[in-house]
Amino acid sequence: MALGMPVASANAATEAQAAACGVKVAKPALTADGRIRASASRSGCDSTALVRIRVKRAQAGTDPVIKSGARRTTGGKVTVTLPCTPGVYYAVVTDYRGNTGKSRATRLTCAPSTPTPTASPTSSATPKPTPTATSSSTPKPSATATPPAGTVGTAEENEVVRLTNVERAKGGCQPLKHDAQLRQAAFGHSSDMATQNYLSHTSKDGRTFMDRIRGAGFTGGSGWAENIAMGQSTPAAVMTSWMNSSGHKANIMNCKYTLIGVGAAKNSKGQIYWTQNFAAK
Repeated sequence: MALGMPVASANAATEAQAAACGVKVAKPALTADGRIRASASRSGCDSTALVRIRVKRAQAGTDPVIKSGARRTTGGKVTVTLPCTPGVYYAVVTDYRGNTGKSRATRLTCAPSTPTPTASPTSSATPKPTPTATSSSTPKPSATATPPAGTVGTAEENEVVRLTNVERAKGGCQPLKHDAQLRQAAFGHSSDMATQNYLSHTSKDGRTFMDRIRGAGFTGGSGWAENIAMGQSTPAAVMTSWMNSSGHKANIMNCKYTLIGVGAAKNSKGQIYWTQNFAAK
């Protein structure tokens, strides 16, 4: 049974940077073939760092991350491209060493001849963090069941929540509440992994688990973590796998977390991909 390495956020001390070290980011623009391109650069630095650029679409409420990309560099450029859908876009960059930047927002109308992302032949290379994303060349993953109206999660997903709280009670932790936005992020990732046949905390388009959580509209919080797994056929089986792995168990038994989101999706062969997202709020 495949298990992904558990991940959790952590605050790392940053070293003092030279005054000249910094990052810049250009506003998103259309390419000649009608795609959106955004670039960020790092210069004047004497140490290597991971530079990440995120393209966001401005909208009411939380602005979702549409595309993310990263590379390790001392002084170089990071560029991402994505299919164009009309809207207002901007880009943000960080090198995780205290240097950040944000571009001006710009409205992109897209060329009339540019296909929408769902019709584009490259849409399968741009996974969406929602269970409704489809590709004409890739079988659509299915949820293990359809959540009843007004509830959070399917019966199988809620059984994982229940079993998680049973284990937490043994360690003196309070039960976790199934959060709709964390569940959306979790199911979106399970669906994406099932569609594209991979098991990783990093999406094929470069998004991290935190990108997916924020993209689902989750705001605030002071700590987050994610567990993933593939191939276990029941909630009990996947919980056994996680509890037998020290890193995954540590996330489950971390008493600071108060919310959970569980997503389960089947691929075309009927194998289930499982995701747990945790948050302290």
